[in-house]
Amino acid sequence: MTQVMSTLAKVDWQRMAAYTVNNPKQAFINAAIAYVLFRQTLKMVKKVSIYGLRSTLSLLWKQIAGALVRHIRRAPGTGIVVQRNISKIVKDIEDSMNVAVPGESKYLTVPEQGMSDDEILAILKRRQNEAGIDWKSGRASGAVYHGGEELVRLTNEAYAMYNLTNPLHPGVFPGLRRIEAEVVRMVLDLYNGDSECCGTTTSGGTESIIMAVRSHVVWGREIRGINNANIVVPVTAHAAFDKAAEYFGIGITHIPVDPHTQKVDVNAMRRAIDSDTVLIVGSSATFPHGVADDLAALGKMAIKYKVGFHIDSCLGSFIMPFLKEAGFPEVVCDFRLPGVTSISCDTHKYGFAPKGTSVVMYYNKQMRHYQYFTISTWPGGIYASPTIAGSRSGAVIAGCWAAMTKMGRNGYLQQCKDIVNCRIEIQKGIEQIPELYVVGEPSSTVVAFSSHEPVGIFGIMDEMKKRGWDLSPLQYPSALHLACTRLTVPVAGEFLRDLSDSVAQVKANPESYNKGSQAIYGFASTVPDTTIIDEVAQGFIDALYAA
Repeated sequence: MTQVMSTLAKVDWQRMAAYTVNNPKQAFINAAIAYVLFRQTLKMVKKVSIYGLRSTLSLLWKQIAGALVRHIRRAPGTGIVVQRNISKIVKDIEDSMNVAVPGESKYLTVPEQGMSDDEILAILKRRQNEAGIDWKSGRASGAVYHGGEELVRLTNEAYAMYNLTNPLHPGVFPGLRRIEAEVVRMVLDLYNGDSECCGTTTSGGTESIIMAVRSHVVWGREIRGINNANIVVPVTAHAAFDKAAEYFGIGITHIPVDPHTQKVDVNAMRRAIDSDTVLIVGSSATFPHGVADDLAALGKMAIKYKVGFHIDSCLGSFIMPFLKEAGFPEVVCDFRLPGVTSISCDTHKYGFAPKGTSVVMYYNKQMRHYQYFTISTWPGGIYASPTIAGSRSGAVIAGCWAAMTKMGRNGYLQQCKDIVNCRIEIQKGIEQIPELYVVGEPSSTVVAFSSHEPVGIFGIMDEMKKRGWDLSPLQYPSALHLACTRLTVPVAGEFLRDLSDSVAQVKANPESYNKGSQAIYGFASTVPDTTIIDEVAQGFIDALYAA
């Protein structure tokens, strides 16, 4: 320190100042460099305040390592080898999906002559019954939120009645307009919305989330003058928030969670909020672990910093509002919480409505207005739409209304009791298996679990798949989850028996499971260049459209 001070004392500051004044170009360069260094320093300080020094250095190392791998991939020899391996993986994915079915024709052009009704229905029936996971026996994690055969018949009839309707034309279909408005009001009632609260239906949870983000971005621009908006979300928040951020070209900061509870670190989220933040997010409950964030604390934070606060209850949907009445610990995740500006709720999950229905809610009409798109100068007339879609299916809205009015509060209350008790039974069973442990503190219908080494969790997934179970793989940390549904309730004991047998099988010979899912998901969670995984994921989507 003494040497530094001595050196500074010897600097001829007067001469340096004169040099700078007489050399404006150099002065500009120095100022630009100082500004860049200042901005980068601020970013680094903010990251350290959010993630801590160790995690920040780890993130920095991953960025550097990823950049190095991408640079190496551009080398002629190495790049060709890596790309060849990626292409092989993608080809294997496509081959596994696009399997020829013996005796089944492909229809790649419109038939010259129309087919008969019987022939068409026979083909559809065969394709409906092609081999896959037997979801009807409750062996799939989530995916199909079944309300019972009687309810399915009713919603199918409602769907058929409104098959040709379109809410874009309320003058043509006034009855459908009333049905849609009633769906929104019924969901608002479940989430304790008052007369000022409002909402719209959407095509699903992703669109509900995208609409909520759009509303807050427009609100930030028009009310607060924010042109470089950002949102702050837990790392466990649904990927639809990342999709919204990419679509709208806004910043997104992912906040770490407590490793024990898997709830968002409230203090870290507070430190991430800045003058350009328009929205913070909490989940009730999270997709990976079925955990509810500390929503009350987030609401207070939103008020203090004057930002929007969205509760994602897409998965919690028609479970969370009934927890207390069903005898479980209450999770307050509605408009009773001060600071809440929007909520998303999927009616097509535990509301048992047809796929393609969700509701996004707002605390007042002005916030909902920011979601709308209107144009008054189009030659085709004044155009206005509430969501991303123009034309929408009235059939799914009618099916949603039918499901909600058929189930009633008592029906949903009973389903909450049955499904949450099923999750608790399975969670207790997992806790009795020494090689496994539950991840986080589940509060709804989802239970996530991982394993102690040398028993690999993805080896367990492969063994469960052999036994007909489809579990969802998780990462950071590596785990599996089961989203319990009405179909899971009668097979909870069977699940636990198969899980125990699978664990024993992997434990007996752990080295045998280094391939398969372990190789895929282990690689995905450790590879520094995430663009490799992105290319494989894009190949997977391409394979969906291979005919």
